[in-house]
Amino acid sequence: MEKQTNLTILQLNDTHAYLEPHQEMFWEGGTTKYRQAGGFAKIAGYLKQLRHEKEDAVLALDCGDTFHGTYPAVASKGEVMVPVLNALGLAAMTAHWEFAYGPEQFRKLTQMLNYPMLAINVYEEATDKLAFEPYSLKEINGLKIGIIGIACNIVDKTMPPHFSEGNYFTLGNKELPDYIHKLKQEEKVDVIVLISHLGFPQNMKLLSEVEGVDVCLSSHTHYRTSEAVKQGQTIVVESGCHGSFLGRLDLTIENGRISNYSHELVEISEQLPDDAPMQELVRQAIQPYKTELSQKAGETATVLDRNNILESTMDNFLLQSMLHATGAELAFSNGWRYGAPIVPGPVTLNDLYNIIPMNPSIQTAELTGQELQEMLEENLEKTFSPDPYAQQGGFVKRCLGLRAFIKIEAPKNNRIQKLFVNKEELDLQRIYKASFVTEQGVTSTYGTTRTDTGIKAIKAMQQYLGKHSPVRVDLLGTFTAV
Repeated sequence: MEKQTNLTILQLNDTHAYLEPHQEMFWEGGTTKYRQAGGFAKIAGYLKQLRHEKEDAVLALDCGDTFHGTYPAVASKGEVMVPVLNALGLAAMTAHWEFAYGPEQFRKLTQMLNYPMLAINVYEEATDKLAFEPYSLKEINGLKIGIIGIACNIVDKTMPPHFSEGNYFTLGNKELPDYIHKLKQEEKVDVIVLISHLGFPQNMKLLSEVEGVDVCLSSHTHYRTSEAVKQGQTIVVESGCHGSFLGRLDLTIENGRISNYSHELVEISEQLPDDAPMQELVRQAIQPYKTELSQKAGETATVLDRNNILESTMDNFLLQSMLHATGAELAFSNGWRYGAPIVPGPVTLNDLYNIIPMNPSIQTAELTGQELQEMLEENLEKTFSPDPYAQQGGFVKRCLGLRAFIKIEAPKNNRIQKLFVNKEELDLQRIYKASFVTEQGVTSTYGTTRTDTGIKAIKAMQQYLGKHSPVRVDLLGTFTAV
């Protein structure tokens, strides 16, 4: 009779440096509801319980977007996260927003970690050599496990140039088969786990092309897979964002094959126990910033939420603040997925930094109507391309001052059916003044007379709250699918 071996895999992904519990959105009873979730003290408490229950037959992995997303993380260039993460007993990680501090700072961070950073698809431009280790090996409960990492591939394609300076990124699909072969034939592993920050649709396509991965821990797209998905013989899960959830896979392995599995999307709820040592590490991490970030900036009468693909109240608030600060006709920002909801009541400085933690300057530019239409069509293709490999970025670009009626399923450059700017139909020849934040708001390929206003995004939101609290922010139908 074959011996059965058990292994539990725990996934941490897209926490975006949310050290403490925070508001999170849930779909319940046919509507959206909000309550506290997350916090590394509770993540550590759950993990400690699980390791005790499973007699340490637990493989805990981090799929990236971990060192960036809150003010303490950005202010310390990610370093505030290192003691917290080292205390979790993780086996490996891969990355995306970690590159926001530049590749050299990220390398410094990885050298401070007690586990490896893995990526088969990040190369040094000068040498064409891998910038990080492609895989690692782990032995747990008598099993030899091969862990392969794929970092987010869009870092050098859609993000600010300093993110990828000296590096280039591939999709990883061409490299993956060779590493699977090496792990199986040379390393003789029992299980191959892929930690990939490509995104859920991209990973599903990748795994339809490449066989041999037993488990894929997906990230980047913030999917909440309440049930594990199979792509061929590969088990695929993704576990939300902000540390509000963990993905748990319990595997039964016989003769080097997974014979049975169960999956749970674990909500990191207020009912979970706090780990006392981790509580202290979190306290130390946020203590230098606590007084400043707790300052009240104003109030909101409506939920500021970013969990919508076409338009969000959170970003409409940011964009309205930008229009108020600049007097421009239009406002644009990136379609970021991260940023925990802000419920009605006081809005703190910490809340504002969670909306846009890098606090960039607001810029202005002049765009022709033709450029405006082309820019929006380009963004819609990156969001809704039928080819997952062509999807780049997050949600639809956030806009204010326009209204577009779109066909999501239409082919490239043909999605916009009708476009209005402040209730007037778009004039392709007219010049429009736009305000924007970051290169992704209005890329350098569009517009002229680009000017830095010197007004930071946080200051603009503070000024807007100062005049309009409590703010009321609606969805305006900026993009309407028809």
